Amino acid sequence: MPLLRPTMVLSHFDLPDEPTFVRKLSLNIVVMGLLTGATLRLYRALILQAGWSNSWAWIAGTFLGGVGILFLLATMHLGNYPVRSWAWRAPLFALLEAAMEVSVSLALTLTGLERIGSLTATIEDWQSSALKIVVVRFLGIVLFALVLAFVSTLVRLVLLPRRPVHQTPQTPQ
Repeated sequence: MPLLRPTMVLSHFDLPDEPTFVRKLSLNIVVMGLLTGATLRLYRALILQAGWSNSWAWIAGTFLGGVGILFLLATMHLGNYPVRSWAWRAPLFALLEAAMEVSVSLALTLTGLERIGSLTATIEDWQSSALKIVVVRFLGIVLFALVLAFVSTLVRLVLLPRRPVHQTPQTPQ
């Protein structure tokens, strides 16, 4: 016997039997971590290859675009799981993301496509930036997960209705 019997209400919804492709991807921590790392490094390479501007709007926009990609993809993964499991998922996601970003950076450096500002990066530049990437991404994702956990818990407590507690009737004495 199925848990949810077909009723008039459920028959109106066309519920999919299987999760969508994007949902399947977002459930896998390894895929999401690697996808995020590769996307961020290629985004950075594209921005630096496309040109540089002295405009603060350009600098802020490209920085916020990278931060948006990072936190959006982290949220897509973490949002599938309860907040309690984020204690190990967020650090692992951050390490996978940083490892992939460092690997893509190394590949771009070896092919001469990695830039530091307007200059082509060398292997010495890669070594110093690799450690910085790992530290910044790890701290950023873990702190973001803490803020996200706080906000999602707060929203759940404030917006979602609570079930009333059944009280036993008091008998008069």
